[in-house]
Amino acid sequence: MVAEYTMPDDVLLAESHEYIRMMDDDRARVGITEYAASQLGDIVFVELPDIGQSFEKGESFGSIESVKAQSDLYLPVSGEVIAVNTQIGEEPEMVNDDPYNGGWMLEILLSKPEELKSLLEPNAYLKFIEEAS
Repeated sequence: MVAEYTMPDDVLLAESHEYIRMMDDDRARVGITEYAASQLGDIVFVELPDIGQSFEKGESFGSIESVKAQSDLYLPVSGEVIAVNTQIGEEPEMVNDDPYNGGWMLEILLSKPEELKSLLEPNAYLKFIEEAS
């Protein structure tokens, strides 16, 4: 049931289940949605890139492992990694417990801000996951 999933109003979402939250005009935080975390189950490991690496929209920037599966993580927009949440390396369950705050993964410097227009608003994302299930 999709109605049980909530998310902040200030995020944009990719159909690959990553979110982006703008921190200022060209800097954003990236993580996975509560829906994605619940589908994975108990997360046991998160592999993140090094600061300074750049990725294009849709390119894999790391991976996430749970007791059920391993999945790639995809960047919702193009950018350069300017920070990583090292705390989730030590406490990967934070992604399950609080994906939109303590469980964020990367901060990026957007290289193509116009790509934000291709992402879903929260209500459109909820409709997308409802139709997909």
